[in-house]
Amino acid sequence: MRLPVGNAENNTRLGSYVPRSVAGEAYKAYVPAALPPSPALDMDRLYKSLDQAMKALGALDGLAKLLPDISLSLYMYVRKEALVSSQIEGTQSSLSDLLLYENDEAPTVAVDDVEEVSNYIAALNHGLARMKDGFPLSVRLICEMHQILLRGGRGSNKAPGEFRRSQNWIGGIRPGKARFVPPPPEMVNELMSDLEKFAHEEEMKMPALVKAALLHVQFETIHPFLDGNGRLGRLLITLLLCADGVLIEPILYLSLHFKEHRQLYYDLLQDVRLKDDWERWCEFFLDGVTETATQAAEDAKKIIELLDKDRVRIGQIGKAAPTALKVHSYLVKKPYLSLTKAAKELDISVPTITNTVAKLEEIGVLKELTGQARNRLFAYTNYLDILAAGTEPLK
Repeated sequence: MRLPVGNAENNTRLGSYVPRSVAGEAYKAYVPAALPPSPALDMDRLYKSLDQAMKALGALDGLAKLLPDISLSLYMYVRKEALVSSQIEGTQSSLSDLLLYENDEAPTVAVDDVEEVSNYIAALNHGLARMKDGFPLSVRLICEMHQILLRGGRGSNKAPGEFRRSQNWIGGIRPGKARFVPPPPEMVNELMSDLEKFAHEEEMKMPALVKAALLHVQFETIHPFLDGNGRLGRLLITLLLCADGVLIEPILYLSLHFKEHRQLYYDLLQDVRLKDDWERWCEFFLDGVTETATQAAEDAKKIIELLDKDRVRIGQIGKAAPTALKVHSYLVKKPYLSLTKAAKELDISVPTITNTVAKLEEIGVLKELTGQARNRLFAYTNYLDILAAGTEPLK
């Protein structure tokens, strides 16, 4: 028996409750209504936010193409999204920790935290690669990405890649005291199959950004896995926007908006389930696209200006300039530099790169971090400051 939510007698936009019990304690699991919402969304209310979001995405796409290396831009955008999405779930990694870890340097936080972010990057890259090869955004692909997301470290014992076979809940120590109880496990397969069909529905002519907003709520409400639902649900936003052609490349880190308004984010997800407030959630989502796309575009401008300025300064240091420009290009990809590793990767002698780095330190491009005479580590700090905006761990 499915019980209607509130006074939803004639409103199919709201889901229903299914009574269940565990250890003699009764609780009600929530089953969402099918997408799209019916009655339909009030698009008149959303058009202004939708228009602003699309303009902001267009401006960001144009600026991203001006960056010296689009693959580098993607490298950093993906890392920022992965980092911030993981921080929402409580990891304490910073961008510096992630980049140090990827450069085989020790991060300043627990390795598990950094591995969690690294797994998110791998899962997103896997999804994007599969889609470029023609594989559809599907339940199968979602399970593949989940398996990568939870490989190793925390969550590796939570059935990676498999839908849950037991009841989960959000908030509270047991379902009867929880803030929210997702659908029973035996309903997950059917609900996820319906979600896949919605993702590929073309006849309804719904704007892709609105579709992504709805899909995110539905996925988080189904909560199909034992762990990793929040991160995977945010990851799916990027994949759907790429699949629908709204993003040519994954250059949007929307999780920054969710992180900065974390409590409101959770409250609005719950308001969709309990109050049928789809429009308010969509406004929040679209405003987040505008906000983060605008911020990303401003960061892209700052990066272009910084790189141009520093190349001019490097060109004025004399005979060392050609080698220094080569090192500078390396720094844009790897903002942390150790002398021996950079010498090997750039095929430059250690004495040459030592002298070159000294010149870059002298003109303020690089800063030495360790204060040691040996095993020194240098950072392109002005560049890192731009990249790291908004990625400080939650307290």
